[in-house]
Formats: sequence, structure tokens, C-alpha cells
Amino acid sequence: LKLVADGDFRAAINLIKETNALPAVTGRVCPQEEQCEGKCALSKKFESVAIGRLERFVADWEAAQGALTIPELPPPTGKNVAVVGSGPAGLTVAADLIRLGHSVTIFEALHEAGGVLVYGIPEFRLPKAIVRREVEYVCSMGVKLVKDFVVGNAATVDELLEEFDAVFLGTGAGLPWFLNIPGENLGGVYSANEYLTRSNLMKAYRFPEYDTPIARGQRVVTIGGGNVAMDSARTALRLGATDSIIVYRRSRDEMPARAEEI
Repeated sequence: LKLVADGDFRAAINLIKETNALPAVTGRVCPQEEQCEGKCALSKKFESVAIGRLERFVADWEAAQGALTIPELPPPTGKNVAVVGSGPAGLTVAADLIRLGHSVTIFEALHEAGGVLVYGIPEFRLPKAIVRREVEYVCSMGVKLVKDFVVGNAATVDELLEEFDAVFLGTGAGLPWFLNIPGENLGGVYSANEYLTRSNLMKAYRFPEYDTPIARGQRVVTIGGGNVAMDSARTALRLGATDSIIVYRRSRDEMPARAEEI
């Protein structure tokens, strides 16, 4: 924050990247109001310092300069690590390990790297070009990326351990939870995971350029009150709904989504 206030944006982004390999992502989608900004002393009398916005700003400033600063790496340790999954966890671990001198290979099941950043969070909240930029930054440090590789099918964890010194499993929480109520298997009923994946990774929102089938209701109900629910409700509007309704079982104050999203 001091470096930003002094106008030294290059030093600011370099400092952030010592502990965070994905500042353009975290500056957009992290729950700052609960985390860094929630601990800001100024919030007791005024508003918190906009830490997330400043983090996003310096990351975007660096990209606008057209040159990413690659940190100097230590001598190789000779250790070789496999990272399963290229979502936020896998990318962060890979960046941390390569900066410790280890060799790192990421194995991603899908055709595009980024995990929930590309299949879950919508384009209007996190542009995919920014995710690709952050992935490219991690790869520019020397991390190898293997896509279309389903661990458990293409190779088991035991087989990876024959080739690598360690394996990190960053497979995410991709399975939906259903309510187990009558009718949830009817046509036009989606889990948020499938709905957002069809719209984001499979680009249903760009019909007819991408002919991905997706239900386009006029009145759409989203059950839940987290950030994924907010993403789904906003996606429904962008897919042509006249009414997008959120149903949540507790009070508005208890909704787990960020206040900004609500």
C-alpha cells in the first residue's frame, strides 16, 4: 500500500508476487471484505482501504506495461513435483515450489488451464484473458503444463510417484450437492456447476458462435446464497431471463456471498 501511495507500482506488484502468484485474480474474486479489508483499522471509523482494488490495479498496470517481471530462481534442488489440477490451488503451489528451486509439472484434466477460474466464475466477473495471463506467468517461471490429462485414467497417483518425488492433489470441489427433493432431475434443472460450466468453459453465452445447449428460462430461480448462486443468477439474466430470483433458507445477513455480489 505504501509503494502504491508512493507511485512505485513496479515495486508494489513485485512485492505482492513474493507471496501471491495470482494477484489479478485474487484482486477480483477474493472476499476482501472478510479477509484483508475486514481487518483494516480504518474500518472502525471510516471505510476500509480498498486493498483488493489496489491489488487488482497493480496487476493490471503490470500487464498494460507489456512485460511481466520474472523472479530470479534459486539453483535447482533436483526434486521433481507433480501437481494435479491447474486451479487456484495447483497454480499457487506450482509457483511456490518453482521459487524454491524444485521442478514442477501440472496435470490438468480439461482442455484449458485455470480450474474453477475458467469453468465456474463467469466472464463478466473474471475475464478469461486475465486467467490465461496468470497461467502464462506461472509457466514463464518454468512450470510445465500438461492439459487433457485425467489423473486416475491416463496415469494413477502411484504411477506418478514412480516418476516424481511428490504429488500435490489440487482437484478442487467440483461435484455439486443436490437437495434430494422431488423434481430435481427434471429438464431445465441444473446444478450451478453444470450451468456455469456450459456458459463459461463451453461458451453457451456466445450462441450461435458456440452451439452449446443450455436452458434459457424466462423466470429462473437460483437456490442458494453464496457467490456461486450470485454468479448463476446474473448468468441467467445474461442468457435472456426476464426475472432472476434468488431463494435462500436463512436471512439476508446470513448469506455467505460477498456483500458486493449481493
